[in-house]
Amino acid sequence: MKNITLSADEGLLEAARAQARSQKTTLNEAFRKWLYEYSGMGSREEEAFRVIDQLRGHVVVGRKLTRDEMNAR
Repeated sequence: MKNITLSADEGLLEAARAQARSQKTTLNEAFRKWLYEYSGMGSREEEAFRVIDQLRGHVVVGRKLTRDEMNAR
């Protein structure tokens, strides 16, 4: 994990730390979560889960898929 340095208003920082404490987390963890969402990675994860949900019931686990099933779009 890479370290970064940010600048912010002291009052804003204290308010953010208080908010993080009230959520039983750290400001560092809250920033990581925000950065993940801001980068678009969160939307990719949501899309993957949406596709998995769509596939439920269409793919039977425990048997080998046919070539046509693997190539179906």
